[in-house]
Order: sequence, then C-alpha cells, then structure tokens
Amino acid sequence: MGRLDGKVALITGGARGMGKSHARHFVAEGARVVIGDILDDRGTAVADRLGDRCRYVHHDVTSEDEWAGAVAATLAAFDRLDVLVNNAGVFQHAPIATMDPAEFRHVVDVNLTGCWLGIHTVVPTMTTAGGGSIVNVSSIEGFVGAAGLSAYSASKFGIRGITKSAAQELGSAGVRVNSVHPGGVMTSMARTAAETMPIVDPGALLRSLPIARFAEPVEVSRLVAFLASDESSYTTGAEFVADGGLLSGPGY
Repeated sequence: MGRLDGKVALITGGARGMGKSHARHFVAEGARVVIGDILDDRGTAVADRLGDRCRYVHHDVTSEDEWAGAVAATLAAFDRLDVLVNNAGVFQHAPIATMDPAEFRHVVDVNLTGCWLGIHTVVPTMTTAGGGSIVNVSSIEGFVGAAGLSAYSASKFGIRGITKSAAQELGSAGVRVNSVHPGGVMTSMARTAAETMPIVDPGALLRSLPIARFAEPVEVSRLVAFLASDESSYTTGAEFVADGGLLSGPGY
C-alpha cells in the first residue's frame, strides 16, 4: 500500500521543479493529485504523463477567484480534498537599496499572500470533511537572511508565522499545518539563484555542508508526503528542515 492511498491533494506550482516532483511522488504513493500553475503547457504535460490520477488547472495563487476555481476543480475531479501543498513560489535577487518596490511586492504576493489564500480557501472544505493536512513550503531563508534576498526571506519567514497561526486555529477541526524548509535543491530556481547571487566559490559552500551536495527534489517530496500522510497524525505547527545540515553550524 502507498503512504497516501485514498488521499486527494492540490499542489501549487506543480508544472516544474519541486512541485512537479511532489506530484510524481504523491501519485506513486497512491494519491490522486491536482496540480496548479500558470505554465499551462508544462503543467498539462506533467498531468498527462501521470495519467488518470492527476489533473492540471490554471492557477494564479495571487487570485482569490482562481483559488476557488482550483478547489472546485479538485472536488469535481476527485470528490474530496485531503491535502494542500502550498509550493508555488518566485525568487528575485536584488539589494534593498536598488530593488524596485513592485518586485518586492510581487515576491511577497506570490510566496506569502498566495500561501495565506490557499489556507483561507481550503479550510471550509477540510473542516466539513473532518480534517486534512496543509504543507507550506518555506525555505532555509525562512530562518536566516541572505544579502539580496530581502523579499524572498520576508516571504519565507512569513510562511512560518502563518503556519503556526493556522495550526493553532485549525487543530480542533482536525486540520494539521506544517512547514518544510529546503536548502539547496537541484531545480531551475536553484540554478537561477546560483547565476544571480554573487557566491565566490559554490564548491567551498558545498564542501562545508555535513551532507556535501544539493538535494534531489524527491528528497524533499518524501518529507512533504510524510506530512501529508496519516503517519504524521500528531504533528502540527512544526518546522521541518531539509538542508544537508547547512543550518546546523558554521562548518568548523
């Protein structure tokens, strides 16, 4: 039996990167999945490859109407919604002094407001059904700051706060809410970050990690699946770091 047999999940940002990996792993673990994204061609291709257990819906996470549409599409396809994975996110590297305020607002709107809207939208469905699991994808930048990542860090710190507030509010309704904090993961976003951030020696950074490599996306997906499953039934309001040990110490 799969870890997620019988579960139905809505995964945002599912057309590529970690979201695509989450969708694949969830289906392999027995779930039925709806992936949302604004990259329609890629999202449709992912869903087609995963077969009858997956659907794609166009979904801008900053839109209240499109959140309602994504939840409605999930219920229409699979008659229930047990898991929400707030995975969609964007990245912008720029110093505070020169960053366009509109860029700051965009990052926060997608990463943080989008997460809040997701929880806000699924709560009635999950509470009526008697429970569910919400997994919010933050980052190690939700614990520490980095030069040039003020917007990204602000949004990822904020996800931690939303997660804990939601866990307090929804526990009595059987809805668990947790956050996941990846470090370096081999995705297109990570490659973009490596190209734009002025790291003098990426090799030295890797060598300083207790696990001296970047993660494969599925290594994060396994953690997300655990939190989505009934195996984590006594876990809510918690933070789970998957960073190869980056935050464990200074490396000396």
